[in-house]
Amino acid sequence: MITKEQYEFALNRIEELLPLVGDDTPANDKNAVELSMVSEVVITYEKEHFPIDKPPVSKLIELYLEESGMTQKQLASEIGVSPSRINDYIAGRSEPTLKKASLLCRVLKIPAAVMLTL
Repeated sequence: MITKEQYEFALNRIEELLPLVGDDTPANDKNAVELSMVSEVVITYEKEHFPIDKPPVSKLIELYLEESGMTQKQLASEIGVSPSRINDYIAGRSEPTLKKASLLCRVLKIPAAVMLTL
């Protein structure tokens, strides 16, 4: 288990090492190796103490819909549901079936792996 002190040390060490390691630095350079190691300490600690929850399906649909510039009505037409059903998905009142989720992924260009892991 990584302590808070170890985590804070690793964060400080990363700040010191970043200026010394660039894209052209060989992977076996001592600073690059150390940077990789202390980065793992930070990642491990943060996964345990600051987990990031995955967004619900409703938020995912809302974000990708906004990004696509498509309206709810257009999306509804594309996947064969009513505009109110799209609104239900976004509001979290219902979730799409597997078939509709697949269509949402295709139309909104949501990576299927992202949708399936929610």
